Amino acid sequence: MSVRATIQIGDKRLKAENEKIANIESGSVSQLISDLVDTMYHYDLIGIAAPQIGENYQLFITEPRETETRPADQSDELRIYINPEIIAKSEEQIIIYEGCGCIPNQSIFGPVSRPKWVTVKALNERGEIFEFTTDGILGRVIQHEYDHLQGIEFIQKVTDNSKILGIEHYREQIKSANWHKENCKITKKEFKKITI
Repeated sequence: MSVRATIQIGDKRLKAENEKIANIESGSVSQLISDLVDTMYHYDLIGIAAPQIGENYQLFITEPRETETRPADQSDELRIYINPEIIAKSEEQIIIYEGCGCIPNQSIFGPVSRPKWVTVKALNERGEIFEFTTDGILGRVIQHEYDHLQGIEFIQKVTDNSKILGIEHYREQIKSANWHKENCKITKKEFKKITI
């Protein structure tokens, strides 16, 4: 296990420029991916970006896993995104409450409006180019982690600061609310490899 501490909001590394990864086959990139996976599992996150563990590279991972409140059809496999770029997004926006591993103990959640679906283009851990279009909580975590690579934190995008909630109130009032569950529902996963 290579669990790394997540750095906290206010740390300058969260605002620093993040370098593109030139040599995907290097051992340091493999180690960084492994550290991100172990850290994501340790803190029970569904996504994490390299800057969140103090590594300023264009890399994030996602994996919404099956839980008591997230059924299997709303989960997804572990995905690696290297040098990602969001290449398309819906005009329609939806609100989902977001939290972050860079908030101490993931203790606050706030409403954030973002495109309902996005298409991201990236390299996987084998250096293969892919495009992935998705929505719901998976589309949301991709946008959240992509923002980290641009030096943007979700608290900058909260639509109404008066609606920020602590974790207990978020769980009681929002997480199981029908409108929120509907906005978090994954209805599309369109994956394709790009050959050159």
